[in-house]
Amino acid sequence: GQYTENGPGLVQRRLYTRQLQLLHFCLFLAISLAALLGNGLIISAVACGHHLHTPMFFFLLNLALTDLGFICTTVPKAMHNSLWDTRNISYAGCAAQVFFFLFFISAEYFLLTVMSYDRYVSICKPLHYGTLLGSRACAHMAAAAWASGFLYSLLHMANTFSLPLCHGNALGQFFCEIPQILKLSCSNSYTRELGLLMGSAFLYFGCFVFIVFSYVQIFRAVLRIPSEQGRHKAFSTCLPHLAVVSLFIILYSVVPPALNPLIYSLRNQELKDALRKKVTEQCSPEGSDCPLPTVNGFQFIS
Repeated sequence: GQYTENGPGLVQRRLYTRQLQLLHFCLFLAISLAALLGNGLIISAVACGHHLHTPMFFFLLNLALTDLGFICTTVPKAMHNSLWDTRNISYAGCAAQVFFFLFFISAEYFLLTVMSYDRYVSICKPLHYGTLLGSRACAHMAAAAWASGFLYSLLHMANTFSLPLCHGNALGQFFCEIPQILKLSCSNSYTRELGLLMGSAFLYFGCFVFIVFSYVQIFRAVLRIPSEQGRHKAFSTCLPHLAVVSLFIILYSVVPPALNPLIYSLRNQELKDALRKKVTEQCSPEGSDCPLPTVNGFQFIS
């Protein structure tokens, strides 16, 4: 028979959806508070503790700043959407979200690359550590990481948001992403963005090769240390950074492809209704088509 939704069922469904939204809000709030507390403590400790004014802690301070910026870019909008049951975002807000997202994530990756060089010098060239990583050199490397992230995000934002939109201005998801913007463009100039993405891939791969090369040299140097206590101290210095780099790469190359179908597709009401229809047809051959309700998509507003 035809799929219909009665009044009580609709009310129950809306209540269930509202409960999930409040749960999402509480989850995002807990994540943001934990990030603010943890990174805020790192920043205050390094800034106020004169004995922590070393290259390693200087880069940790910059890394904490990128984490704070990243959280402030993504989580508040998600909390707003969950609390007020909306997915609306202004065109300027979408551009700002893309810019700051790319800025902080790129700056963090470049900082992690610089930190691998810091670990390499401290283990493989300890006698030259003060010369190669003086305060001015550290400031220049951190500034280069921030500037590279800024330039990278500026190029992407300027190239993407200069394209004319001829397929409407609604996205079927709740987060503003460059591929979804490109789908709305009627211009062939999106190939510029693809070229920029390819250049970015080579840049990121170059940073990855540099990190791997640094740690190969580090492990070779550590294994040559005769003292077990010395090897343990060297590993304890390097392994936290290696763990952060590994987590960064896994989260941004493995987890999104696995979770995107769950996050985006299964939240789409049309897809869920189509799946429900398919199951109904399998169980009842005489079943007819299910209605496809409109999607409460990601809508740009002026």
